[in-house]
Amino acid sequence: MFNVQIKRLPGNEDIQLPQKMSQMASGFDLYAAVEEPATLNPGERALIPTGFSLAMPAELEAQIRPRSGLALKHGITSLNSPGTIDADYRGEVKVLLINHGQEPFVIRRNERIAQMVFQIVPAVELTEVDELSDTERGAGGFGHTGTK
Repeated sequence: MFNVQIKRLPGNEDIQLPQKMSQMASGFDLYAAVEEPATLNPGERALIPTGFSLAMPAELEAQIRPRSGLALKHGITSLNSPGTIDADYRGEVKVLLINHGQEPFVIRRNERIAQMVFQIVPAVELTEVDELSDTERGAGGFGHTGTK
């Protein structure tokens, strides 16, 4: 079990802190901490505050992901999905939303806008080499399998 500290930012005492909506959910729902309702017109994007910041152990990252219901019903999704919050970031968590739908979408204070999933980040060391080992796949990429 990892301990992640969460700090509610001033002026956001009414904003729901992230929470899982079921016992086995992998993500914590995030809530909009907008001062006034924000309209996201089709094709527009906006950075939406959540009213909190985090302190995570170095072994973790937090990933910000879209909510499937908003994507299906309204075309609202996270633009850089998943967004990454590094363990050393201490600023406010914000969600970059985009409206891929046909209609304007209004984001209201305390509305669920995204989810946050914690992942373990392995310690990795990169080693520069002159040659890489061969594989059957080689340099094939971007849809090269199954196209025969």
